[in-house]
Amino acid sequence: MPTPQLDRDALVQYVNTKWDEEIVPELERYIAIPNKSPAFDPDWQAHGYMDEAVASIEAWCRAQPIEGLGVEVVRIEGRTPVIYMEIPATGAYTESDDCVLLYGHLDKQPEMTGWREDLGPWKPVIENDRLYGRGGADDGYAAFASLLAIDALRRFGGEHVRCAVLIEGCEESGSFDLPYYIEALADRIGSPSLVVCLDSGCGNYDQLWSTTSLRGLVTGTLRVDILAEGVHSGDASGVVPSSFRIVRALLDRLEDPTTGEILPREFHAEIPEARVEQAGLAAEVLGDAVSGKFPFVEGASAMAEGRADLVLNRTWRPALSVTGVAGMPPLESAGNVLRPFTAVELSLRLPPTVDAVEASRALETLLETDPPYGARVSFEPGEPATGWEAPALAPWLGEAVDAASQHYFGAPAVYMGEGGSIPFMGMLGEKFPAAQFLITGVLGPGSNAHGPNEFLDIPTGKRVTCCIAEVLALHAARS
Repeated sequence: MPTPQLDRDALVQYVNTKWDEEIVPELERYIAIPNKSPAFDPDWQAHGYMDEAVASIEAWCRAQPIEGLGVEVVRIEGRTPVIYMEIPATGAYTESDDCVLLYGHLDKQPEMTGWREDLGPWKPVIENDRLYGRGGADDGYAAFASLLAIDALRRFGGEHVRCAVLIEGCEESGSFDLPYYIEALADRIGSPSLVVCLDSGCGNYDQLWSTTSLRGLVTGTLRVDILAEGVHSGDASGVVPSSFRIVRALLDRLEDPTTGEILPREFHAEIPEARVEQAGLAAEVLGDAVSGKFPFVEGASAMAEGRADLVLNRTWRPALSVTGVAGMPPLESAGNVLRPFTAVELSLRLPPTVDAVEASRALETLLETDPPYGARVSFEPGEPATGWEAPALAPWLGEAVDAASQHYFGAPAVYMGEGGSIPFMGMLGEKFPAAQFLITGVLGPGSNAHGPNEFLDIPTGKRVTCCIAEVLALHAARS
């Protein structure tokens, strides 16, 4: 594959300067906007934070010195808006029908508790080259990094095919608005041969990481009612079963309470041998960081000893989390009362190739059938999100990703699945089966997306931007 004559030193200097002088200040403004995803802010239209975030990002994008750049905010009535941008091809590629689609999102997860006293979700703070606050790394930087990568490669010796950039406002809610925009924009997007997504993670901050798969997700509220109202626990316990114990019994149908293994086989999938090998290599690279990146309390340990097993646990095996609870008073007001109901919010991560819609139905049946003691049991499912597995890696993309990682990180690229879900990838995988995918990001150890003290590692953001610039140039040169 021909190598574009990029002036890499000048490109790095330009990217670093733009990040320091423009992108970081823009991200500070963006973090300060409490633009929660519609699942967490049903009144998002009335509150106006989504429009504020869109306007802020749109203004910066329109000001970029990229010849032919088109920026448009596309709105469908009642749905979250998207920012859609097009950049025409350069040089020898102006007559080509080829296209690259770059993707990111601008909606955010809710606040979450546990932030350091000097930090907060809507309070941007820079400390040790890390920008703290909700949404900077997940995934507010994507629009800025995408345009800067294109700008930089044009300036310093690279060419590219036509690029489309799509920044949505619904990703953290499952991207339920996005199919309508993909349909509306289908003729303008065309048929991309490469999709670049900047919403993923990295195993460390030392090299470029490419995501090979994403888990699916089934969510829902499991509620158990046993009484019409609370009663004295001394009077009722031993006669009236605890709604909490019934919840435990129902969850034991799904999960082994000792090991955490998900029991029904319909929630599992066969792991491809290539992904097992990649997990082993990733585990070797990461070492103790496979589990050490998490803030365990002193004396606590991970669910398995083998590092490769842990990598596969978080990428190709189902796992249950209880993410919320209702029906329980806070400790300071917990009287001796046998409560009338318990409700828990469930988050079941699925292997990439399991159909999430079918899994959601199966979970509902599993939990609601034959309720203990005749209790009133209901499971209200959320929007299921089927996972995604990348197509076989084209040789040119493998070479391009590795070259970019070597040039800007000084180390080879690494491939690994991610435990999270990006519903957009499954949609695009179905719509563009011939496309190659580069799914990467800046969410590395400690960055804590969705949790307290979320941060963006600024040097990694700069290097990833440089890598995208080179991959776009090599993509054009591949033919």
